[in-house]
Amino acid sequence: MSKKPPIVCLLGPTGTGKTAAAIAIAKCMDASVINFDSRQVYRDFPLITAQPDVEEQAACPHLLYGFLGTEEKMTAARFVALAVEKIEEVRSQGRLPILVGGTGMYLRSLLSGIAPIPEIPAEIRQQVLDRVKAEGPQILHTELTKNDPDYAAKIHPNDTQRNARAAEVFLATGKNMTWWHTESEHAPAPYEALKIGMKIDLNELTPHLAKRIGGMLEQGAVDEATRAYAKCSDGKAPGWTGIGCSELLAFLRDEIPLSDVRNMWIKNTRAYAKRQITWFKKESDIHWFAPGANNDIANHVEQWLAEFN
Repeated sequence: MSKKPPIVCLLGPTGTGKTAAAIAIAKCMDASVINFDSRQVYRDFPLITAQPDVEEQAACPHLLYGFLGTEEKMTAARFVALAVEKIEEVRSQGRLPILVGGTGMYLRSLLSGIAPIPEIPAEIRQQVLDRVKAEGPQILHTELTKNDPDYAAKIHPNDTQRNARAAEVFLATGKNMTWWHTESEHAPAPYEALKIGMKIDLNELTPHLAKRIGGMLEQGAVDEATRAYAKCSDGKAPGWTGIGCSELLAFLRDEIPLSDVRNMWIKNTRAYAKRQITWFKKESDIHWFAPGANNDIANHVEQWLAEFN
């Protein structure tokens, strides 16, 4: 039986140096970076979503960053289709695909297959959307905590898109998202993946997150959000729902003062990092490294590839 083609996956919570590790690997071999972060796909928020900067992107090819309009929706299914396309493109060039990001569901969907959730009837979808509009996503999250506590722990109460999706799936199928993602039959993984995780204590990570967010504000995050708002003022647009974007949107709409933006951004990012840490702890076959141990990571990848081949 022929081996599945190899890919490397760099994962972990936000702000742990995954891009730097990917570049370190790329310096040792021909490789291209493919994004699997659900927020870094948005074109109008390169700074706020911490997309690789010009210098980083010049170090090796970077794919699936900053290509989506603010009003467009990204889903796990769409990501898998795009990622497979880019992985095959990179492999055809004789390069190693390195997937980098923190959206665990996207990576799991790629490696384990998309849960075969049936199409949701339009009337049920509209019913859920009407509830979100009338009651807000928090009430759906409260209900989700009762019928699917594992999945509820992975998403924010204010995440309209994911809470609505979980509600409509449960209403239409009688099965929760955790069941669909773990118990239903998925297509086998199309690749042999080396999963490398950035391991750090949340309390140790928190000051780094605060420093990074402070730097984003100093570098022009408010101006970036202002330009994005001029293009798309719909606060329900998918691009505005991300952390950082939503806080700055509230400021632009005079709902909160600028002085509150930084603290709210830090608080929400820390909560998100906590959910990411919890998610990845449950994943199997992850080789853990401390953030910044980039030479060790590159050596590990080289050794794995040598043994693989």
